[in-house]
Amino acid sequence: MRLDRLLWFLRLASSRSFAQDWIMAGHIRLNGRRIERTSAPVKPGDVLVLPMRDAVRVIELLAVPARRGPLAEARACYRALDDMLDEPRANPIAAGETITPEGNSPP
Repeated sequence: MRLDRLLWFLRLASSRSFAQDWIMAGHIRLNGRRIERTSAPVKPGDVLVLPMRDAVRVIELLAVPARRGPLAEARACYRALDDMLDEPRANPIAAGETITPEGNSPP
C-alpha cells in the first residue's frame, strides 16, 4: 500500500493531500530512512516516525487496513512504540527551563 494512503487510512493525516504534502516535505521516516515519495510501499512490520504538533510518534505497522474506518479500527492496525517509555520526558525547551553546560537546571 502507498504511504500517503496508509497515513490517511490510519487517521494520522486529516486528508490524503495533507499526507502527500507531509511526505513530500521529507518529514516522515520509514524504517529509519527519510521518505520523499508518496508512493513508497509499506507493509506490516515497518516502523514509521511521524512528527506531530506536540511530539514525535513512532509506530509499528501491524496490519494494512482495507479502508478508512473508525478510529478504533485504525488504531488496531498499528502499535505505538513511543508509548512504551516508563515515564514521559518533558522537553526542557518547551517548558522554558534553562539548561547549564553541565546538563542540570540552575537552582
